[in-house]
Amino acid sequence: MTATQTFSQRLVNAVRRLPLDMTIVAPLLALIVLLIASSLASEYFLNTRNLTNILRQVSYTGIIAIGVTFVIIGGGIDLSVGSMVALVGVLLLFVLNAVGDPVLAVMVGMSAALVVGALFGLVNGLLVTRGRIAAFIATLATMSIYRSLALYLTDAGEVVSNNDIFPDIGGGYWLGIPIPVWAFFALALVGHVLLFHTPYGRHLCAVGSNEQVARYSGIRVRTVVLLSFIIAGVCVGLAAIMLSSRLNSISPSDAGVLYELDAIAAVVIGGTSLAGGRGSIWGTVIGALILGIINNMLNLLGVSPYLQGLVKGAVILIAVLMQYKRSQ
Repeated sequence: MTATQTFSQRLVNAVRRLPLDMTIVAPLLALIVLLIASSLASEYFLNTRNLTNILRQVSYTGIIAIGVTFVIIGGGIDLSVGSMVALVGVLLLFVLNAVGDPVLAVMVGMSAALVVGALFGLVNGLLVTRGRIAAFIATLATMSIYRSLALYLTDAGEVVSNNDIFPDIGGGYWLGIPIPVWAFFALALVGHVLLFHTPYGRHLCAVGSNEQVARYSGIRVRTVVLLSFIIAGVCVGLAAIMLSSRLNSISPSDAGVLYELDAIAAVVIGGTSLAGGRGSIWGTVIGALILGIINNMLNLLGVSPYLQGLVKGAVILIAVLMQYKRSQ
């Protein structure tokens, strides 16, 4: 049996049984309560178009959050994902506009975005594993570097795609649901299988729990951590594809701003420990949905947009405090 067949079988088995991790029970209950409260607070909340908009908006940061989940479970952090979205999006549109044939341009551009995202993740991972720089400092530096490069390559101007097919990817629908939403949940399923049904996932949790013990157990710690950053980079590449195709353009100064905060918030709210070693992909999905619903309700209720950051910060603090209480 080939490696591809083995992974496919694990994917099928995961769909059949999808075990309920106890770490996501609290976020799931919070999501249910929030859904009920929101439906009572606003008559427009359960409108099909409103729910679709929530899912679409959540999908961009949710895709990134899935990658960040792997990094955090491994004991790291990635603050560069927002700036990486801008730079990958700029390079993606450059490729699209450089290739003449529309179909070929989309195929080459999307492939390039995933590869470039993986390369940027590799850079972050090498700085942490080979450079022995703390993940917080390394990704804080690359956050500035990636944003600066995006601004330099475009002279701080918006890049617009001249491809007629590209907008159908991020702006299209399948079975009445936006394509980015399908991509988000499909990626979550693959991420769940990778984390809970493969040796890599077990090794990642072991490294996050106790790096020294994992090393003594024969786990290649550097490789495991490096791969977590590469996975995050690929997820950023996919998010950049969906975001830039939805807008059919990318603004290097605005694209991805504070996405790192939304991604980390979704991961923490979903029950993943910031100390590493424990987490859940579906918990991250729930965390992203909670954030999306909160933002939507604040808009529907007419709350000042300047207070949305306050609410988001408070939610993060509450989630971290709950984690701390559970660990006592």
